[in-house]
Amino acid sequence: MMFAVPDSYSWPMANFAQRLRDLRSARKLTQTRLAELLQVSPRVYSRWETGDVTPHFDTIVRIAELLEVTLDDLAGRKESQALPKIRNHELHRLYQKVDLLSDEDQKALLAVLDSLVKRSNISRVMAE
Repeated sequence: MMFAVPDSYSWPMANFAQRLRDLRSARKLTQTRLAELLQVSPRVYSRWETGDVTPHFDTIVRIAELLEVTLDDLAGRKESQALPKIRNHELHRLYQKVDLLSDEDQKALLAVLDSLVKRSNISRVMAE
């Protein structure tokens, strides 16, 4: 038995390709870097952004996870509400594990981060 798919379910590939490009750019990731994180070749990834090829669903789910958006955001069904607070993927990955550290280790991490931020601020002021 055949059934008709309502027009509301159509999903132009160009919309996905553009959303993918926009979301990647908003997170300041290069095509090469996102391809690396997805463990695909940059050429394959590039074809997704041009709309020549559609990634498999499991890859689309992984893209959404890496870009920190919902599948609806990625599909363009709704506008992404916020950019990630930490744009560096590796830093964000580690940040998510900080709560697992002991209180003592968290305090040490805070001291290191605080000193790095202060050093950066001082360097910026000295350069002006």
